[in-house]
Amino acid sequence: MDRPSISPSLHLLPVSLRCANAFVQEHHRHHRPVQGAKFALAVALSATDSICGVAIVGRPVARHLDDGWTLEVTRLCTNGAPNACSKLYGAAWKAAKAMGYTR
Repeated sequence: MDRPSISPSLHLLPVSLRCANAFVQEHHRHHRPVQGAKFALAVALSATDSICGVAIVGRPVARHLDDGWTLEVTRLCTNGAPNACSKLYGAAWKAAKAMGYTR
């Protein structure tokens, strides 16, 4: 027996680094916006609703991990929407993998 979904479905959106940094500036409790990134993703409750979370993905901060095949999520920030973090981490990995990154 299928159970009805309790939480609304989340929709992924591509966003600019400027838009993602503005969200981080407004919602993150202790980190500041990043200087650079490879790409940024957002999640919203519907395709037309306002953003409820962002992930900013860039080169690793630690130099010994920066081998050219590795990316890291440098910022992940949500407004508390259920499952938004998981959706953003999964989408970030799928996008990085599609771009040829291995870690």
